[in-house]
Amino acid sequence: MNISIDWLAFLQVFGAALAAGTVVVAFYALGLRMLVRAGRAPVVAPAEFTDAITVITEKEARRAAKAAAKAARKSPLTDGQKRVALVAAYASFFLCGLAVLGGLLLIIFGH
Repeated sequence: MNISIDWLAFLQVFGAALAAGTVVVAFYALGLRMLVRAGRAPVVAPAEFTDAITVITEKEARRAAKAAAKAARKSPLTDGQKRVALVAAYASFFLCGLAVLGGLLLIIFGH
């Protein structure tokens, strides 16, 4: 029994995985950035984990929400620019999801 490895196919899979990971992370980061520019900074409620290193308190969560609301009020962007940033954020999230869905479809039906 002789086992041989197709190194070219291995490099193709590695390159595709690296490119896909980069695209997904880039679109997600761009979407978050545009969401913040639109004045809709995501504020996440604190979660209770049994083995968490740090859990923020309700007071810290309220302070973060207040800071996000204050930053949104002080935004130098016009309402039109905020709307464009919001549309760009949703488009980036959509493209991120489309890249993930494309990868899943490639895995499922690509044989």
